[in-house]
Amino acid sequence: MNKKKWLLITLAAMTLTSAACSSKGGDSQATAPAASGSTPAPAAKNEVKPTLKSLQIWQKDDYNTYPVAKVLEDKTGYKVQYEMLPQDKPQDKLNLLIASAEPYDAITTAGGSDFKALYSDYAKKGALVDLTPLIDKFGPNIKASVSQETFDAAKVDGKIYAIPTKSINFSSTGLMIRQDWLDKLSLKMPTTLEELTAVLKAFKEKDPGGNGDKNVALTLRGDDPFLQNVVGAFGMPNFWNPVDGKLTPRTLDPAFKEYVGYMSELFKQGLLDKEFGVNKDATMKEKFTSGRAGVIPLNWSDVPTIADALKKNQPDAKMVFAPALKGPSGKMGFSASSGFDRITFIPKSSKHIEDTIKWMNAKLEKDTFRTMAIGEEGKHYTFKDGAYNPILPIFTDERNQANNYLMGVDEKNYPIYWQARVRKDPRLFEAWEFLNVKQPAEARIIDPLGMAPFMPEYSKNFQQLNTMINDYTVKLIFGAESVSGLEAFQQKYKAAGSDSSYKEVNDWYTTLKK
Repeated sequence: MNKKKWLLITLAAMTLTSAACSSKGGDSQATAPAASGSTPAPAAKNEVKPTLKSLQIWQKDDYNTYPVAKVLEDKTGYKVQYEMLPQDKPQDKLNLLIASAEPYDAITTAGGSDFKALYSDYAKKGALVDLTPLIDKFGPNIKASVSQETFDAAKVDGKIYAIPTKSINFSSTGLMIRQDWLDKLSLKMPTTLEELTAVLKAFKEKDPGGNGDKNVALTLRGDDPFLQNVVGAFGMPNFWNPVDGKLTPRTLDPAFKEYVGYMSELFKQGLLDKEFGVNKDATMKEKFTSGRAGVIPLNWSDVPTIADALKKNQPDAKMVFAPALKGPSGKMGFSASSGFDRITFIPKSSKHIEDTIKWMNAKLEKDTFRTMAIGEEGKHYTFKDGAYNPILPIFTDERNQANNYLMGVDEKNYPIYWQARVRKDPRLFEAWEFLNVKQPAEARIIDPLGMAPFMPEYSKNFQQLNTMINDYTVKLIFGAESVSGLEAFQQKYKAAGSDSSYKEVNDWYTTLKK
């Protein structure tokens, strides 16, 4: 018997067994439901709460000894035994644990497309508890914290099988430029693609870094040829973007040809790293921090690390993000994330279903949630003029990994609390603020598919199609493929799953506009 059949048979057996157990009433410790919108009354003193077992995403420290665990135990009254998924191939491990009906009470995974697909698959196969009635009965704080839009995006066949933790909508990546190179050449910060080209040309020809034939004006990763900020100037900041009222993948977007034309021209002129196609993330960053490259796409969260490495090699170096660049038609934009940061579900193998939902609800009591997320005022943070500022180093020591304990968030207040995490380093906050506050509001373009419900065809095809378009785009920029073959590639792309994904995505998108 092959591994796949074994998993399916085991999962089916586990589902039947769990369903039978569930029909017997679940936990014997149910209490009367609290009034809507209020916190349940404290448990009676003689009530013995069970120890819960929670499987979490990987983190570097032991969940059980990290300070947040003790805070939650004191606040909720539940002792929890935490375990972690592995850092490498967590999906494989999770499949085995679900198939073998390991008695976890809660399982938290990342919220990306791969895990959304697994979550939906588990729900459809009967491996997860339908939380809809449990939330109504035992989850007033959950209902008050998590929006209907978030729950709708997490539904499978109209039912809620997980508590989704909504991600904060922010732009993460921009173009980082050596400000000291601009100053040395008396150049202004570029604001358009035309001006960017001129800056890159000056960086190449005048070599402000003194690198000689090792000089690189612009570098990027080979597995991501869509250069943030630049691709937004062509109206394609996200994987799928609106075109004539329909969401359209980049390779079918009329602007794709223009973007490739611009990037291939940079490559022909020697303004784009000739080795970019084989660059890994670390290689790209090393070229910048060693002082060889003048422009690099960079996530704001990497700014302190990159700044320190650059300063070590180039003590007088200065770097800044470029503003949103305008393209030929005046378009501009940074992709802004949307969707789930993580997903928490209860497998039917749980021995404490009702207590688990009560525990999750208790974590979302407002004061408990704030204490879990950012600590105690005066000890972990200060609050002044509407801003939460961390007290260091204790905030980092005791709350740096608090986000890994989240199971749903106070969606109204968490985006404000969360900024304390960014203020741990002034450079970090400055980078985040530049991309998300100091740019025009229209420059932050939220991923339209971030809050879409699970879509089988889209999820099944996404990774393969994304790899296809990235590989093809690299070849076009290199000149290994001619843009004259674009139509033939598009037909191949459609046949590989894009047509079915397009229909599914736009059937959903149409419902948003009604």
